[in-house]
Amino acid sequence: MKDLVASIEKLKSSDISTIIQSRINEFSSVKEKGIDEIFKELCFCIMTANCGAEKCIEIHNLIGDDFLNLSEEGIMNKFREYGYRFPNIRSNYILQARKYKDELEKILFSTTNGDDLRDWIVKNIKGIGYKESSHFLRNIGFNGYAIIDFHIVDLLVHYNLIEKPKTMTKRKYLEIEKVLKEIGAILNLDMAQLDLYLWYLETGKILK
Repeated sequence: MKDLVASIEKLKSSDISTIIQSRINEFSSVKEKGIDEIFKELCFCIMTANCGAEKCIEIHNLIGDDFLNLSEEGIMNKFREYGYRFPNIRSNYILQARKYKDELEKILFSTTNGDDLRDWIVKNIKGIGYKESSHFLRNIGFNGYAIIDFHIVDLLVHYNLIEKPKTMTKRKYLEIEKVLKEIGAILNLDMAQLDLYLWYLETGKILK
């Protein structure tokens, strides 16, 4: 763990820290913009499962407000037009998620318990597991969550902090999350900040 901590401490003293804090501020502002922006962020996180983040960001930006009102077929056609990998099933997931938009708004603005909220999202929103739910919460300003994707797993395996899981069950996800919390505590970083530093270490990029 010492080597990983040292690498991140070095980044904290570089220009990368300013970029990361700016991105964290962007995440925090989403919740203030209202349920439509929040729902569009949920659509993005539905899109990202098994898809490259940069391509998803590009397509998500192109579709924009159409996530709020297009039919399932309309979103599916947009996905196909822009070269999205899973146009059929993900357009269906987004339409199913839209049914929970009002309930999501009510829950979001009535609780500060992110873990309960994450469990509710996983239970009710199709296409969303713990990784995607954590991604969504982080992207709307819940700073206690990181996205444990294969980039983060590979980095932790590289530093001998975990063994590579055969499958990412809820139990395994939470075990790895605990390791990240320990690292964050040492570095005085919340999970959202730590996530971006780890992602940068592994990919050389800071996305969302």
